[in-house]
Amino acid sequence: MPISFFSQIIDLIAPRACAICGRRLAQGEDAICTICNLHLPRTHFAQDPKENEMAKLFWVQLPIERAAALMFYQPGLESTRFIRRMKYEGHPEIGVHMGRLMAHEMSRDAFFSGIDVIVPVPLAPKRQRQRGYNQSMKIAEGLSQVTGIPIAEAVVSRKTFLGSQTQKGRWERQANVEKAFFLRDGNSISGKHVLLVDDVVTTGATAIACGQQLIKAGHVKISVLSLGFTKT
Repeated sequence: MPISFFSQIIDLIAPRACAICGRRLAQGEDAICTICNLHLPRTHFAQDPKENEMAKLFWVQLPIERAAALMFYQPGLESTRFIRRMKYEGHPEIGVHMGRLMAHEMSRDAFFSGIDVIVPVPLAPKRQRQRGYNQSMKIAEGLSQVTGIPIAEAVVSRKTFLGSQTQKGRWERQANVEKAFFLRDGNSISGKHVLLVDDVVTTGATAIACGQQLIKAGHVKISVLSLGFTKT
């Protein structure tokens, strides 16, 4: 995409910084610089979206078509610190930029083939008011901008927020999100292939709980995509 004169002026007045290393971004770079991008711990799950380590989390518990994450995520690791900035430090634009990056890369492996609609994992209303945005929605916006796949935001809602999943174990995570979601508009996804988008997948508990509501719409196919995947 050509860089506009206006964008160049903005960069001169208010230089953008890489969300990982803090260095000034060059023209054409978004969110993270080229060097940090090259060093992201990519999973390459999109090359084997049915039987990779992340996809296996959903076996038995939720029938899925495919699953992938852009990179391995480890809290505190320098190369993935931008996820914390996106979620907790008021930088929703990072999610949009990374969504676009994922869309470009995974389109090469036809990961989005046949998908009809994108559904971001919702936040509880209180949590979203506190944060001001849903980071999964921002990732979905970036994906949609590149792939052209529409977003269905109001399909499923989250009832309550019972605390962050970050410090919880596998079974605690599952209990924390059990019955947390409810289907609002099944008609909009009935008979469609849905891409469920989350920011980070660890045990898959959140995506499973959300996906179990989506399949109530009837004749729904589900695939899962996240920015990060945490090895347990």
